[in-house]
Amino acid sequence: MHWLTDYKIPLGRWAQDIFDWLQMHGGWFFDGLAEVMGWLIDQLLWILQAPGPIVIAVIVTAASYWLQRNWKVSLFVFLGFLFIVNQGYWEETTESLALVISSCIICMAIGVPIGIYAAHRPRLYQVLQPILDLMQTLPTFVYLIPAIVFFGIGMVPGLLATVIFVVPASIRLTYLGVSTVPKPLLEAADAFGGTGWQKLTKVELHYALPQIMAGLNQTIMLSLSMVVVAALVGADGLGVPVVRALNQVNPALGFESGFVIVVVAIILDRVLKIERKR
Repeated sequence: MHWLTDYKIPLGRWAQDIFDWLQMHGGWFFDGLAEVMGWLIDQLLWILQAPGPIVIAVIVTAASYWLQRNWKVSLFVFLGFLFIVNQGYWEETTESLALVISSCIICMAIGVPIGIYAAHRPRLYQVLQPILDLMQTLPTFVYLIPAIVFFGIGMVPGLLATVIFVVPASIRLTYLGVSTVPKPLLEAADAFGGTGWQKLTKVELHYALPQIMAGLNQTIMLSLSMVVVAALVGADGLGVPVVRALNQVNPALGFESGFVIVVVAIILDRVLKIERKR
């Protein structure tokens, strides 16, 4: 069986050649992309940190009540923010939230249009499906290598790795929502002389909205799960104390920071868990 290893497919060398070529000829593109993503993260950090923790807590609590109409959920959100401040993780929480929100903006901006386009072209989705599977099953640490090569250390490579891992969720759920619109609704829109744009905005997107919102929720949860991975490439946030606790074998620090991540995840899930009538 030695002949199998003697004629090894040079997959790694091919990947290295591609990265070298991109680094040589696409430096201007990656520099510009890094500036845009860095600017987005900086703006979100300013929005989250400038008003102070109590002001942000009140704003998010009010938004949760407006969305949920449930005072119990709003009370939990407010107490959750107070707990984060009490534990001394407010700055790390805002840094992680900036990474999560940035990821959501980019993923939804990419995923929703692609999902809509694929829903109207089933053959395209058949081509996309194995690519999406690869993006979600490939170990996330693999994404960190080219991210570091192209963007160095910091929040930007963490954001890039997060987007690559998370964007399939928004594509899949948008596709699912639009592709399952009942044919009678589309036929009714045609009968009333609806244009393609009107069918999309008033019928398909309206019907698919619960699935798109589920895609947003999944995007947020998956992005939050990447904060520890992003910390390995220098991204600030709640992943930093987790990594530090792992290096120091410090269970107290690990449980403390890990529980704060859980609280943030529950807050985001409860605020965005919106049931809409179709």
